[in-house]
Amino acid sequence: MKSFGQKPWVLPQPVLIIGTYNSDGTPNAMNAAWGGQWDMKEIMISMGAHATTENLDRCGEFTVAFATKDTMVASDFVGIVSAKNDSLKMQKTGWTAIKADNVNAPVFTEFPMTLECRILRKIDETADGYNLVAEIVNILVDETYIGEDGKPDVEKMQLITYEPVRHGYLVLGERVGKAFADGKSLK
Repeated sequence: MKSFGQKPWVLPQPVLIIGTYNSDGTPNAMNAAWGGQWDMKEIMISMGAHATTENLDRCGEFTVAFATKDTMVASDFVGIVSAKNDSLKMQKTGWTAIKADNVNAPVFTEFPMTLECRILRKIDETADGYNLVAEIVNILVDETYIGEDGKPDVEKMQLITYEPVRHGYLVLGERVGKAFADGKSLK
């Protein structure tokens, strides 16, 4: 086996789009790759110093959308362009923003699934950012992506994951098994 030392290569890494409002009330979004489920009803996201971080300091509520193959280009764009430097950032994405029902944050309607969240605590806060732990207040799923069983059909969503080794995006693929069931064949 070849050794690569310490790298941020935990896979897969979701491509999370964090939605907040700027101080003037306009919607803003950023791409965050380092995040995931923290507890049953909580998520954790590593945040650097961004316009979004300032928005979160003002209002601890936000949305998290999961980027897809169809939203990939604009999702990458909001990760490389700051609202501090480009006042037309959100217009360039072509996304439609509506106000979330349960938190003071925008929902971008182009995404199949969005979490409405509220910050519970910040960990290791410095001038360079922090890790935030947030409560998932509600989950919104576009009706197009609801399966016959009434639950979200994740395979239809074509969610993407950030591939940190070569800095790319991959589409999550097909279902290959059933969790908490297939392993029983080895008992």
